[in-house]
Formats: sequence, C-alpha cells, structure tokens
Amino acid sequence: MARMTAARAAVEILKREGVTSAFGVPGAAINPFYAALQASGGISHTLARHVEGASHMAEGYTRTAPGNIGVCIGTSGPAGTDMITGLYSATGDSVPILCITGQAPTAVIHKEDFQAVDIASIARPVAKMAVTVLEAAQVPGVFQQAFHLMRSARPGPVLIDLPIDVQLTEIEFDPGTYEPLPVYKPAATRPQVEKALTLLSESERPLIVAGGGIINADACELLVEFAELTGVPVVPTLMGWGIVPDDHELNAGMVGLQTSHRYGNATFLESDFVLGIGNRWANRHTGKLDVYTAGRKFVHVDIEPTQIGRIFAPDYGIASDARAALELFVEVARELKAAGRLPDRSAWARSAQERKATLQRRTHFDDIPIKPQRVYEEMNRAFGPETRYVTTIGLSQIAGAQMLHVHRPRHWINCGQAGPLGWTVPAALGVAKADPEAQVVALSGDYDFQFMIEELAVGAQHRIPYVHVLVNNSYLGLIRQAQRAFDIDFQVNLEFENVNSPELGVYGVDHVKVVEGLGCKAIRVTDPGELGAAFEQAKKLAVEFRVPVVVEAILERVTNISMSTTNDISNVVEFEEIATEPGHAPTSIRPLKV
Repeated sequence: MARMTAARAAVEILKREGVTSAFGVPGAAINPFYAALQASGGISHTLARHVEGASHMAEGYTRTAPGNIGVCIGTSGPAGTDMITGLYSATGDSVPILCITGQAPTAVIHKEDFQAVDIASIARPVAKMAVTVLEAAQVPGVFQQAFHLMRSARPGPVLIDLPIDVQLTEIEFDPGTYEPLPVYKPAATRPQVEKALTLLSESERPLIVAGGGIINADACELLVEFAELTGVPVVPTLMGWGIVPDDHELNAGMVGLQTSHRYGNATFLESDFVLGIGNRWANRHTGKLDVYTAGRKFVHVDIEPTQIGRIFAPDYGIASDARAALELFVEVARELKAAGRLPDRSAWARSAQERKATLQRRTHFDDIPIKPQRVYEEMNRAFGPETRYVTTIGLSQIAGAQMLHVHRPRHWINCGQAGPLGWTVPAALGVAKADPEAQVVALSGDYDFQFMIEELAVGAQHRIPYVHVLVNNSYLGLIRQAQRAFDIDFQVNLEFENVNSPELGVYGVDHVKVVEGLGCKAIRVTDPGELGAAFEQAKKLAVEFRVPVVVEAILERVTNISMSTTNDISNVVEFEEIATEPGHAPTSIRPLKV
C-alpha cells in the first residue's frame, strides 16, 4: 500500500472525482493541503481576494456545465465563516460545491486556540454535510462520502474541516484503486407518469412549470421534446430560464411578482392545470397562494420528497430526479401520440403567443440620464444567444429578467434563493473560468458591484476576461422601491459629491478609477445612444487585454420597475409606460402587435 499524508490523499481523491479547478486563499492551517495540491498537480488554483468570493467563484464554476463541482479552499477560523454565505447560496439553489477548511490541531480545538472555531457546527444548517475530521485515516472516506452526497438526491454543498495535524499525518491509501460511490437519485415509475399524464389530458389549458432541477439533471432536451409532443406551453422559473429558448413557440414567458413577463402572468392566470418539474414554488414566483392555485390542478415532480407539499399540497406528487421522470414522460407521450390519444393544444399555445405579441413593456427611451430599460434593449442587440448572463439580486436583476433574452440552459446564471449582494463579480469569474471561450456578461447595480469589487483583481491577475454591465443610479434601488410602502426613503441613498471626481456630480464612487486601479478596463456611458458602441468596445477590450471590462451606465436616479405591491401575480403594477407601438420594444421576442 502507498503511504502519503491525509492531505495528499484528499487531493488525489479530488482528481479522481473529476475536479480540475479550485478557488481559495491559503493560510497557516491549510498550508499542508496546499503543499499537496502543488506536489500532486492536475488541479489549477485561482487565488481569490476574499474567501466568500472564492465560494461564489466555486458556485459559478459548478453552475456552468453538467457534472462540474466547484471547490473552495480556506484556512481556519474566519475563512470558514466567510464561506457560510456561499454555502447558504449553494444549498438554496441546489448547487454542489465543496468547501475545505483548515483547522487548529485537534488537541487545542476547544482551548480557544488562534482562529479555532467550530465551523462544522456553524455550517451544518446550510450544508448537506459539515464535518471536522479528527482521525486521519477517515479522510478518504469522508471525501468519498462528500462527493456521493453532493451528487445524490437534491444536490448541495459540503464542508470538510481538516485540523492541521490530521492533514500532516501519514496514512495508507492507494489512489489507483479508488472509486467514487454510486450516485443515488429517486426515479419515477411508469404508473406514476401515466397518472400525471391522465390528469394533464383531462385539462383544457395546461402549462408546464420548468424549474432549475431540470437543468441540474441535464434534462432540458427531454423537457423540450415532451412539450413539443404534447403541445403544452412552458413557463420557465427564474432558475429554469433557458431550458426552453425564449423564441420557442411553446415558451409562454416567466411568471411571478417581479422577474416575470406581462404575457407570462396573463397566460398562467388563464390556465387550469400545471405540471411543475424540478421547481420549488418559490414565493416570488407564486405570490399569494390563493391566487396562484385558484381554479387549477397541480402535479409536482421533484427530486426531494419533502419538497412535495412544502408550499402547498398538489393534486398529485412524484418524487423523482427530473431526467428519470422526463424520460418516462417522453416515452408515454410518444405512445399516446402514436395512438392519437393526445388532445390538440394548438389553439391554447397560439393564445399564449398572442399575449406574447401584445403584452409587452417599453424598453426604448432616449432620456438622459439613461433609463434602465434602454440598457437591456441595447444588451439584447449587442449580446447574442451564446451569451452567459450572470447576476444576483436588485432592480438590475429584476429588470434584466423582464427584458433580456435567454436561449440556452445555464446561460442565465442567477443566485435565486439567497440573493447576496456581491455575488455577481466572483460568480462571473467562476463561470468564465469554467468556460473560457464563452461570452460571459455580468449584470449589477452599483451596490452589488461594490460589495466584492476587489475580486476584479482576480480577473486581472489570472487573465479571466468577461464584460460587466454596471447600472449606476447611486441608490439601493430595490430597497428604496420597497420602502414606498412605508412612505420613507431612508438610508438607501448612496449619493455624494466625490472630491476627486467632481465630474460625477452626485453619483459618488468613481467606478472607472477603482476598476482601472484593480487592473481592469472600464467605460462610462451617459448617453443611451452610446451604449451599443460601448458594449462592442468592451467585447474587443476583453479579448485584447484578457481582463474584466466594466461598462458603467449612468442611470436616472429613480426608476420603479414593474412588480406587485400586493403579493399578487394578478396585480403587477406597471410603473413605467408599456409598449403601445413597435418602436417602443424593438428587441422584443415577438414584434409588438397593436
């Protein structure tokens, strides 16, 4: 048997589990692991500026391609606590990442040693497993179990905490005979699928709600085939956006209180049956449940059995991996179609497309300062269907989801459940690292951008190019809009006169100077007519210099983006003008029909 340190054994297991990239920050308590990482080779490492940033890089890396598992590495104490937001984000969106921390020696963990904290206990509520390994011989088994858990059932993150003496202890381990554990995923049965299809066939106006679980299961092509076989329109969730191309005849648009389309909500409210696959009935998708559920039956398919009935009781539930379920849905639907037993849904599907052509929001404005809608219109022109968009939360994300177009799975990479500010920059770096040839475009408001702005230096150092669209109104825009219900505008105003950049007026932070100081490129745009040229220049600069390029659009200070103020998808307020003539929405999926 081969003898090696437990740290080296852990690195060898990472490679045999398919890991080729890691993100992190070294430190005294994790240095033995870093020594093993260097000695073993085969895993590239990206040095972050903040460990939370490294955890979000790992998330972006995982979300980019099926089978990816991002790895985040940090030392003891605050490095682990810095990872908690990344773990929370990953567990909320069913994203497998592996966080590895160093720890004080086992003999002094509970003696208030320097940077010794019970990180496993802290991380346990936001991880599938969080463990401090106290016996070196257990390291291979713990790592093997970690990958098994991350990939099995509902995917999610794991944290492994390694005391420094455990890392340094030699153990017997043979990497050549290591094998990953079989992955467990529940699978639907044919009788279950037949019952679900019977319920669907009995309806007149059915919809499919396609969630992120379909993307996790790499089953998007099966979903599209099933929709086309049955003729049932599809509502992608925010996490499922891209499963069905936006311009597909069966894409009915998104539904919800905020990240939704006028036509999506209208079609949903006309439906009488909903088949949800790989979705979790998120509250910003459903709004008030009495409105969402009234007059329609529901079938819910989800990989996590306890997710069924968590939000509301469906008429029928199936615990299954989305791919396993969709394989059967397609099989049974083919048989029913061949037998002429599938209802004709063409009139219902046409009505959804009719709404898509008539219920649109206006994007074309020539105002100075720039209205945000115009930014997304120009993004639609500049960035094609191959673009991977990355964003987290705020009015920028909400408006982007209302107005941008996504045509492929994993091309809208959004932190959905947690929505931490600062997520976008490091996540975009992780996406660009995972797919170096992709056109990666991040989208941030000014506050999200400022939260982890230091991570741009990672892109400069490691030559990770992407384009970052920064919409700057010098406000906490989403919070300001929410404060309208309280008739306040309190502690959300970011404006100030910058003594070093008086040309900015009240817009405060000089993002161009900061970005350039971090080794990247930046362009500021104040005229909407110059946005298109700026985006084209940004793409060229990213290719030439191989660094992140920021395009800052100076927006009007206050814009209220469409959303419900009553938690009701039937009552979404259109604060701005809607499209009433084709020139108002020139990049809409369907030409405006008036």
